[in-house]
Amino acid sequence: MYTDNFNASTKSGTLGGTLLVLLFQLSLPELLQTIIVAAVGATTSFLVSMCLRYVSRKFFK
Repeated sequence: MYTDNFNASTKSGTLGGTLLVLLFQLSLPELLQTIIVAAVGATTSFLVSMCLRYVSRKFFK
């Protein structure tokens, strides 16, 4: 039971430390660029999935 608590504490401490280091390593323009690129990638992936679904339904009907 003690090891479960220790593991949770270790995981949360590691995650917090990692996020804190990343916070100080990234500048605002880099962060905004990352957010924009991620949004464009997610949107592109979604649209391609929808197009492929449409084409496959038309093709296999």
